[in-house]
Amino acid sequence: MIKEFFKTKVITPILNLLKQGITPEKIALCIALGVMLGVFPVIGSTMILCTIASLSLKLNLPLIQIISYLVYPLQFLFLIPLVRFGEWVLGVPPFPISIPALVDMIKTDIVQTIITFWDATMHAILGWVIIAFIVIPLIYFLFLPILRRVPIKGLKD
Repeated sequence: MIKEFFKTKVITPILNLLKQGITPEKIALCIALGVMLGVFPVIGSTMILCTIASLSLKLNLPLIQIISYLVYPLQFLFLIPLVRFGEWVLGVPPFPISIPALVDMIKTDIVQTIITFWDATMHAILGWVIIAFIVIPLIYFLFLPILRRVPIKGLKD
């Protein structure tokens, strides 16, 4: 079931893009940015960030959004580790935070949540930026050789 979902929602759309003439480099960049922007530690910002990245780098917007959507659950999973990493980098004491408390606060009052967690959010963004400089090239160069080997006629170089 997971294999079929992955095939129909990820593999087939990527192969269709290759058939349309989108280069493996652009697809690899969409995957790398889609993954990292999909876990950006500001809830609700990923679609806007993916759109900005797609338009400014002339990437395929549907593909980057699909990838971002697929990794969306990881945004919650990585939120606290990114806060902790940012705190560690800055050498500041840990902010008392838990996922259940954060979710409850978001449901109750998003504006107050943003105010309360401003410093923690900035720490998470710092952690994300540092990790993104490593992970984006890593994902890009991991997928690029795979995408270049896909035998599609009419593929642009």
